Amino acid sequence: MASVRQKQDFVVQIAKNFKNIDIHPPKLKKLVKTICNRFKLSKATISIAIVNNAQIRKVNKQFLNQDRPTDCLSFNLSDNKKSSVKSFELVVNAEMAVRQANLLGHSSEAELALYITHGLLHNLGFDDSTQKQAEKMHNTE
Repeated sequence: MASVRQKQDFVVQIAKNFKNIDIHPPKLKKLVKTICNRFKLSKATISIAIVNNAQIRKVNKQFLNQDRPTDCLSFNLSDNKKSSVKSFELVVNAEMAVRQANLLGHSSEAELALYITHGLLHNLGFDDSTQKQAEKMHNTE
């Protein structure tokens, strides 16, 4: 009997609204697909908005009532939590990524990839509200 492979359907959309960072969309899309595969997510639409401090601050205030910039915001827009097709929206702060990368001595695209990974992990059920949870999430990143 022949085995049937499940088709993996991913749609990854990237909107870059910050000019001062070099990104390679194919690399970022591959990262997203790799994370989804790692957690056995076979069907997903993932939208990533790459923004600056002011833009993410506005979204953070609107949805989380936090009037400050942050590194990443993630939203699970799936019809329901048990749906086999997931829909995630990530808003990542490229301005902060550039600043942090310069401080830490690595590329801004690597820092941005970390923010994307962090946001996806939140959408996949990870939490970092306690020290133990944060350590587990950091180790997974």
